Amino acid sequence: MKIESIRLKNFKSFRDIYLQDIPSFLVIVGANGTGKSTLFDVFGFLHDCLKSNVRQALDKRGRFKEVLSRECDSHTIKIEIQYRMEIAEVERLVTYSLEISEQQNGPYVSREILRYKRGAYGSPFHFLDFTNGDGYAITNEEDFNKADEELKRENQKVAPDTLAIKGLGQFERFKAANAFRQLIESWHVSDFHINSARGRKQASGDSEHLSESGENLPLVAQYLHEQHSATFDRILKTMTMRVPGISFVEPKLMDDGYLTLKFQDGSFKTPFLDRYVSDGTIKMFAYLVMLYDPKPHPLLCVEEPENQLYPKLMTELAEEFRLYAKNGGQVFVSTHSPDFLNALELDEVCWLIKEKGNTTVKRARDDKQISAYMADGDKMGYLWKQGFFIGADPE
Repeated sequence: MKIESIRLKNFKSFRDIYLQDIPSFLVIVGANGTGKSTLFDVFGFLHDCLKSNVRQALDKRGRFKEVLSRECDSHTIKIEIQYRMEIAEVERLVTYSLEISEQQNGPYVSREILRYKRGAYGSPFHFLDFTNGDGYAITNEEDFNKADEELKRENQKVAPDTLAIKGLGQFERFKAANAFRQLIESWHVSDFHINSARGRKQASGDSEHLSESGENLPLVAQYLHEQHSATFDRILKTMTMRVPGISFVEPKLMDDGYLTLKFQDGSFKTPFLDRYVSDGTIKMFAYLVMLYDPKPHPLLCVEEPENQLYPKLMTELAEEFRLYAKNGGQVFVSTHSPDFLNALELDEVCWLIKEKGNTTVKRARDDKQISAYMADGDKMGYLWKQGFFIGADPE
């Protein structure tokens, strides 16, 4: 599944934006405070709504009034995502639309819709449609030989502050809701902290994917070492090329039953525990573990991957993000690094501009001057530093 477009209304600084024709690999540039983190938080917000409910997801962000755009005309937050998925062996464009409002007793889902076209013509059909906790979902949506009026509607009720896809998405008979729920559950919005990744860890827990903060790094390394040895060998080979002196990394079970990472420097006989190696070494190893995941997340969001890393590594890192996307995982990255930007293509870059508290989005491909310079062989990072990203000048 791939996200094709995002529409946001009254979500923090995004009063009304529509980002369409989204590529598999998209990099966002912008000054501090323009909304890069907010854009990523849209995915985090939906993930939190699914894990708990809308009220708790809003409370985590300062409650409804702090998420609602300031001085907006409407008192409804709207998030609409279009994505492609295969249904009955045909790839279809599915739209998920969510509207959240507030009343005296708190926030509620004022409208939630999941729709797509059943055939080549006609309007998209609502396979899930809820208003304030009441609605219906179609149970035989893959029976495309039947007319719209012959489809089976199952009326349901959910709590007003709960997503319908949370409850109904648990059941296979609601196929579109089930698929979208699984999609959201698999999104990975990285919030990697080097100090969380260091040190001794319990030898049991989630080990197949690197967590958002990276605290399970030794467990995932051990899992790859034992279950995907060829992948782990690729990671080690890349580490030796990226980090001078590192010749081996080993997930080691200690005598006390805890798991840690040991890094071998070719200049010394005794390996170093992870707490004694540099921040950049830990971060590079963690990124390789994340990007060489045998089962890529359908969506991966990473903020400013250049931090703690040597500038010359940016070209290779950008290519690895691009490869991750080609292997099935869509990637969004924010950056302030001209070296990272220099490795990017015209269609892969957009930038954010904030004026009077309202954020807008610009695409590099839509700028004639940037397009012309790129066609002549210029690089994106140099153009950004020279001020061609109007409204996002790095100086």
